[in-house]
Amino acid sequence: MPESWIDLGLMSGSPPEPDKVVDHANYDAAPYLRWAFLHMREVLPTARVARGDCVAPMPRADRDLAAFMFTTAGRDWTLAEMMEETYVDGLMVVHDGEVVFAHYGAGMTPETTHICQSVSKSLTATLAGVLWGQGRLDVARPVPDYIGELAGTCWDGCTIQHLLDMTAGVSFDESDYENADSECARGFRILGWSPRRPDDPLPAEYIAAMTRQAEHGAAFEYRSILTDVLGWCIERATGEHLAEVFSREVWAPMGAAQDADFLIGPGGFPLADGGFCVTLEDLARFGLMHLQGGRIDGKQVVPAAWVQRLRVSDPGLVAAYAAAEGPAAEPGAFYHDQWWVRDAEAGIYAGLGIHGQSVLIHHPSRTVVACFSTWPRPTSDAYSELASAGLLALCESLA
Repeated sequence: MPESWIDLGLMSGSPPEPDKVVDHANYDAAPYLRWAFLHMREVLPTARVARGDCVAPMPRADRDLAAFMFTTAGRDWTLAEMMEETYVDGLMVVHDGEVVFAHYGAGMTPETTHICQSVSKSLTATLAGVLWGQGRLDVARPVPDYIGELAGTCWDGCTIQHLLDMTAGVSFDESDYENADSECARGFRILGWSPRRPDDPLPAEYIAAMTRQAEHGAAFEYRSILTDVLGWCIERATGEHLAEVFSREVWAPMGAAQDADFLIGPGGFPLADGGFCVTLEDLARFGLMHLQGGRIDGKQVVPAAWVQRLRVSDPGLVAAYAAAEGPAAEPGAFYHDQWWVRDAEAGIYAGLGIHGQSVLIHHPSRTVVACFSTWPRPTSDAYSELASAGLLALCESLA
């Protein structure tokens, strides 16, 4: 059984033993992330994402799903065994608008915020959709129309939609998170995810100096920096900090039960690629809003037309995804509006993040599953395949 941060004694004592201290230099490495991902406001600078005055109800109809059994890779698993194997900190299942299962691991409570990692991309894109519906963000317009200092750079000709679909042609290799000499490691360091060096440029300077490797719109390649530029565009379009506009346009209207935390980089730069830290219930509530076409508690928060975009297969995006992913690509799958679309017609799509974060929208069974984890490494085919198989099988059983 994986040890919790409590079992490990992380940040325990006054002061903690030197080898139990979690800080900016080690927070994203095992075992330290087991504490850090539940305490991010104590590790990195954060802005408050305020909840509103009204909380959208999440009625309970608890069922014992821990013993649910599924088969993958020639072995039978229970949901409980899958959660243990994949370092799950919290998992919530919402079916027909009711919470039917909630699991909180050691050290995590219903009030604990957990980092979303790249599920944050789906949250950021949802805000973009709200602004699109208001006519304040035109996804067909080029990035430099919103960020003037990027005119004359590699961002010329890159539209907001290219950012949303990860089809911008800028160079940012994100294929190896654990290579300290990789381009993405340098970029994340400059953004403030890891300790910066004295000669590092500011995030805005780094983005302006990036180069282009292909025509914008020509190919799909997953690059987190594109979401950071999207967050920057949102700030320019609204004249507000991303945390503030997200609170007013999404978090409060959605009826979140708790304030969220949002990580910020040097100079307050919005870490839109992975910086949202929310409670398990509020992530499930966010998913429920999507399942219901952008509507929750009788209120249309996100334009229905924006949410519906994920239910329409795009041959160009399907082909681009297949070309990038090769044999591993699910037939008909694609990436769109910062979501991983598994089956557009059926309405099965997810927000995914490294170390095992996810929110799964499953229309055929009218189910949402929110999951927080602390995988020891950023990516793992074994953990990803196990968790995906289990959660999809669970949804299918609920149908």
